[in-house]
Amino acid sequence: MTVPTPKILFILPYPLEKAPSQRFRVEQFLPLLDEQNIEYKLATFMDEKTWDILYKGGSVLQKAWGIIKGYLKRWKHVLVDVHRYNTVFVHREAAPLGPPVFEWVISKLWQKKMIYDFDDAIWIPNTTAENKLVSYFKSFWKVRKICKWSSIVTAGNHFLASYAKQSGAKNVVYLPTIVDTDNRYIPKASANEKVVPVIGWTGSHSTLKYLDEIISVLQNIEKEVEFKFLVIANKNPELELKNFEFINWDAKTEIEDLQKIHIGVMPLTADKWSDGKCGFKLIQYMALGIPSIASPVGVNKEIINDGVNGFLVENSLEWKEKILVLLKNQHLNYEFSKLGREVIKNRYSLGSQKETFLGLFTNRLV
Repeated sequence: MTVPTPKILFILPYPLEKAPSQRFRVEQFLPLLDEQNIEYKLATFMDEKTWDILYKGGSVLQKAWGIIKGYLKRWKHVLVDVHRYNTVFVHREAAPLGPPVFEWVISKLWQKKMIYDFDDAIWIPNTTAENKLVSYFKSFWKVRKICKWSSIVTAGNHFLASYAKQSGAKNVVYLPTIVDTDNRYIPKASANEKVVPVIGWTGSHSTLKYLDEIISVLQNIEKEVEFKFLVIANKNPELELKNFEFINWDAKTEIEDLQKIHIGVMPLTADKWSDGKCGFKLIQYMALGIPSIASPVGVNKEIINDGVNGFLVENSLEWKEKILVLLKNQHLNYEFSKLGREVIKNRYSLGSQKETFLGLFTNRLV
């Protein structure tokens, strides 16, 4: 049977080049589609102006108008634009609030091949405004419905894939979040001069809370050893450390900023939300040859082979012990750097997942 040439409508929640999940799970794959001369359209919900103010105080009317404009655009995408395409790829959700109306129209009314992609446990309420009203409008239950309606579900780790299967998904494909290790994530050549070692962390404002797991450890270590702690994020946590540096995250300097780190850390709390994480901090660190230490939670245990290509640590005593080991042992740093990058190239790189991504649209995986 002849497979029709894929024509894809990407239903995306964020403006382009802004959100990590969208950048690394959708946008960086687009050149592969260009190479195959596959036609596609990127239909974003939120514009840049709304994104820039959404997580800041005030500007209530501007935020509301930005969301309303998003809904107006989305109705056009689903009622008008969709008819030019035979495949619809939905990343995370078609709209931030309310039930999955758009997804229902796409899959049930128009009966399009719908691919649903997610990389967090987004069915679990994870909001600072913990009340029933917020939960009602967020409609966290919609993830289960969208999984069931989709032709294919792509999940960022096996925990998420298991949830999709339990939700009645007909075809679930494991697609980890990946980086381009050939053209972008390339280790920086080591310098011979003696420098103050840099322990680093990167993430968004919503994950800064995980730093609470190691702040007291760092404060303890700085009494014994000199180091700098670098945070790369979109909000300054203003940590009480002697030698603390903050860099505002910028896509243009992302690689250069990460290359300043000598030891990467990824603390997490052991809960279902963390089980849904795709270990992206580790993937970034290790792709750049940065020796890494992480909590043994979720996919972290798949990425790091403890003591071989990194460290997994359970508690404050182990965090301190392993950080000190890497601060003092250059040979082990070298081994973790080499073997860590090897794991990322083999399993979490653009090259390693190219065929999986293209197969979603050519029916090779169906």
